[in-house]
Amino acid sequence: MSSSTFFRSMLTTIADRGRALLRRHGPMVGDLLEDAARLMPLTVKTPPKRDLPTLCDTLLSGRGEASGVALAEQILDQWDALDEAGRRTFLLDLAYRFGPDPIKLDKAIDAYRAAPGAATALALHTAAEARRQELFRRLNLAPGGTEAVVRMREALFKVMAGAQGVEKAGLEAVDADLSHLLASWFNRGFLVLRHIDWTTPANILEKIIRYEAVHTIRDWNDLRRRLAPSDRRCFAFFHPQLLDDPLIFVEVALAPDIPASIDALLAEDRAPMAAEDATTAVFYSISNCQEGLRGVSFGNFLIKQVVEDLRGELPNLRTFVTLSPVPGFAGWLAKERKDEGSAVLPPADKAILAALDQPGWHQDPGTAATVSPVLLQAAAHYFLKAKGRGGKPVDPVARFHLGNGARLERLNFLGDLSAKGLAQAYGLMVNYLYKLDDIEINHERYADRGEVVAASAVRRHLKADVEAEETKPPPKAKTGGGTGEGAAKRARRTAAAQPPA
Repeated sequence: MSSSTFFRSMLTTIADRGRALLRRHGPMVGDLLEDAARLMPLTVKTPPKRDLPTLCDTLLSGRGEASGVALAEQILDQWDALDEAGRRTFLLDLAYRFGPDPIKLDKAIDAYRAAPGAATALALHTAAEARRQELFRRLNLAPGGTEAVVRMREALFKVMAGAQGVEKAGLEAVDADLSHLLASWFNRGFLVLRHIDWTTPANILEKIIRYEAVHTIRDWNDLRRRLAPSDRRCFAFFHPQLLDDPLIFVEVALAPDIPASIDALLAEDRAPMAAEDATTAVFYSISNCQEGLRGVSFGNFLIKQVVEDLRGELPNLRTFVTLSPVPGFAGWLAKERKDEGSAVLPPADKAILAALDQPGWHQDPGTAATVSPVLLQAAAHYFLKAKGRGGKPVDPVARFHLGNGARLERLNFLGDLSAKGLAQAYGLMVNYLYKLDDIEINHERYADRGEVVAASAVRRHLKADVEAEETKPPPKAKTGGGTGEGAAKRARRTAAAQPPA
C-alpha cells in the first residue's frame, strides 16, 4: 500500500469514529453536555441539522481530532449539496463572519504600539489572520478535503465574477486567504512528476483529453498519436491528495529542428522519427488542469524538470523550444485597427489588414503574401513594445515564458490554421527558446527591467524607425570605478548562470 493510500485510509477511519461520536453526542460540545445527553436519551434522539456557519464555528471551537475530522467531512458534504445561491451566501459568510476578530486585532495593535518587539509582533500577526484560514486548514483534514477546498475556490471565482463593491472586496479577501494556503499546500516539494504514455490508466487519459486547453484532442485516436509514437512525450505534475487528477501537463514533440507549424506536428499521416535521431524538444502544449489553483505557479517548475529528464534520457537533444499560441493578438490588433490615431498601423497598413475580415483569406496565396509583412510587423510591436499592467507584455503566454527565462525566437505566420488559431491570432504562432546557459540572465533582464529578450529575427519585423531606435548603440560610458564595478558584476553573473534545476 502506498503512503498516500494509507494516509487516506487512516483519515477515513478517523472520520468514521468521529461520526460515531457525533451520532452519540449530537451537537453538544464538552463533557457537561455529553453527560446531559446520556441523562436524556429519549428527548435527544436526532440532533437538529445546523446551518453551515454554525457548523464551522463548532469546528473552530476546538473539538477532538476524530470528531473534528468527521465534522469537517459533514461541512463539506453540506457545501457540496448547496445550490448556486446557497454557495454564494456561504462564501459571503466566510467573508464577513470569519475574518479577523476585530477586538483581538485592536488589542494586538495597541500592545505592539505600546511595546514593539518580536512577541507583540507575533501576537499581532496571529490576530490579523482571518478565522477562515484556520477553518480551511481543518477542512483540509477531512478525506478528500484538499480537493474539496480547490473546488470551493472554483465556485468562489464564479461568484466573484458577478460581485461588486463591498461584496467583491470581501470575496477577494477570501480568495487571498485561499490562494495563500493553496500555494503552500501545492508547493514544488509535494508535487510528483509522472510520464504519461499510452499505458497510463484510462481514467487519467480521459482527463488529459478533457483538460487539453491549447490544441483540442478530438478522440482516442488523436490522443494515441500524441502519446504512443517514439518521438512523443507527455509529462504531468500530480499532488498526493489528487492522485488521479493532474495539476498541469506538457506535451512534447521530438524533432530534427525548430517547427513553424502545429499542423505539421499533429498531422495524422506524419512519419514518426527515432527518438535518438532528434535534436530538438518542442513544448507545443501546456495545460493547467485545476481552475481552483489559478495563480499557483507550476509551469516554470514543470518545464525545467522536463528539460532535465529529457536531457538525461536523450543526450543528443540540444535545443529546447516551444511552439506557442498568441491568445491576445487578435483582440489587440482589432483595437489598433479601429484606433484612428494608432501609432502602430498607418492607414495603408489598415487597408491591407482589411483582408483579415474576409473568410478564407489565408487560403489565397496572393492575399496571404500581402498580409504577411504587415501582420508580422504588427506582431513584433505587440511583443516588443505593447505593455500591460506593471510594464509587462500584454500577451499572457509571453509573460509566462519570458518570466521563465526563455527568449522570443521566431514569429510564425499561419502557424495554426485551426478555427481557434485563426480566431485568436490570425494563425500566428511563436517559438520561445530555452537556451540553458542564458535562462538565468534572461529571467533577470525581464524581472528587473521588463525587457523582452528577443532574437534579431523578431526585431527585424519592427518598423524601420523603431528598429533604428532599438539598435542604436548606447551612449559612451563614463570612465570611473562605478562603471567597472557594474561590468564586473555582469561578468560574474554571466559566468554563474546554470541550467534550470
